[in-house]
Amino acid sequence: MTIQLLNDRYQVIRTLGAGGFGETYLAEDTYMPSKRPCVVKQLRPIHNNPQIYQLVQERFQREAAILEELGGANDQIPALYAYFSSGGQFYLVQEWVEGDTLTGKVQKQGLFSEGAVQELFMNLLPVLDYVHSKHIVHRDIKPDNIIVRHRDGKPVLIDFGAVRESMGTVVNSQGNPTSSIVIGTPGYMPSEQAAGRPVFSSDLYSLGMTVIYLLTGKQAQQLETDSQTGEIVWRLYASHISPIMARVIDRAIAYHPRDRYPTARAMLDTLQSIANPIPPTQPLLTQPTIVSAPPPQTVPVKPQPSPQSSNSQNNILIGSLIAGGLIGASVIISQVLTKSSQPITVLPSETPSTVTSPVIESPKFTSTTQSAPSSTSVPPGDPTAVNNYFWLSQRLVTDADLDRKSGFQLDIMRNSIFAVHGRRFDTAELQNYFNNQSWYSPIYSPETFPLKSLSKFEQQNVEYINKYQDRKGLRYFKK
Repeated sequence: MTIQLLNDRYQVIRTLGAGGFGETYLAEDTYMPSKRPCVVKQLRPIHNNPQIYQLVQERFQREAAILEELGGANDQIPALYAYFSSGGQFYLVQEWVEGDTLTGKVQKQGLFSEGAVQELFMNLLPVLDYVHSKHIVHRDIKPDNIIVRHRDGKPVLIDFGAVRESMGTVVNSQGNPTSSIVIGTPGYMPSEQAAGRPVFSSDLYSLGMTVIYLLTGKQAQQLETDSQTGEIVWRLYASHISPIMARVIDRAIAYHPRDRYPTARAMLDTLQSIANPIPPTQPLLTQPTIVSAPPPQTVPVKPQPSPQSSNSQNNILIGSLIAGGLIGASVIISQVLTKSSQPITVLPSETPSTVTSPVIESPKFTSTTQSAPSSTSVPPGDPTAVNNYFWLSQRLVTDADLDRKSGFQLDIMRNSIFAVHGRRFDTAELQNYFNNQSWYSPIYSPETFPLKSLSKFEQQNVEYINKYQDRKGLRYFKK
């Protein structure tokens, strides 16, 4: 390749890529003492018509101004250094990001773990949230357009589609400027974007498909779709992923935009809420409720008692106080020991700022006798009344996990295993309860739910809880 000097300033070092819209170069800025490296993108319009050229130039300037604003406010978007036109072609000069694309990372290091994928989500979703707040859809998120920066390991979002779209400007039959091309990469863009109507959740779809590549090593075009639902079949290639994370990805890549997360912020909030669940077997000690001892009995005192009778009455009074104190102390100790022996699970809510202390069903006492808990004491549909049971996907349940739970709690516990995988329910009250859970995203009807999506642990836990409920006669929901 002949070494070029673009705009009498940018010395081309090598070609980084070429396509239908032009070429991309790594260059040095000869006007800077440091010979700062930069990326120069050469873009050419699809038409040479002078009338259309003027429209393309106007759109190019507008999109360049947007890139300048985005890169100037967020360090995970390359900064725009300059833009110019020359010889009927347009040029962008941007920050050179030293690092590896996600495609390169997979080729070098192999598939990503669930933790690495979650970290990627956590780092990129705030960037998308910012981009969308400016009413911009990226439209070409894919493994090649995300660079993991060497100096800090952060993902950087490159190659926005809007500038390339401006290169496809034409004039329609009504004489109005429009674009004749669709921006995006087949397999990574959803159907509405392919039809030329992208929305904000289109970027979430592309990000979800990118993550599936990181987990499976399969490009989007290599994955099959379910012939009945149109959903992408990918989980069987990523058995190391938890059902909760799989549900997050499935919602991001839902076929219809209404079934996806509405915003990047909503998706980020969901991921943050499941990032660090407290193990269910970890007991949580709370401040005990103090039950007052019964008031001490008093002995009537006759006026002007003799010294001997007065001493006797004082002894009776002191003895009563001591006895009452011992009874109160025994009640308090009994309550603390009873409470601390119960394992308590705390699941973070959808929004981190709303995490509160767990709701604990305190045993009721009358004198020193504990009443049995009622099987209908918890109102259905109350999302704070019981725990969420994501841990049932990770270990086998035991009687210790089930004892002292009401029929309502056991029904929720057992059906949570199905709800995690997107099952709907015939019972209206049960469906309403899960509709109130921020993590719940229903996909399957009760008839079409694939039982094979349950893990071995989950299948065994469903059967175990079901038998326990039959043995104890503890049921709440009826069809």
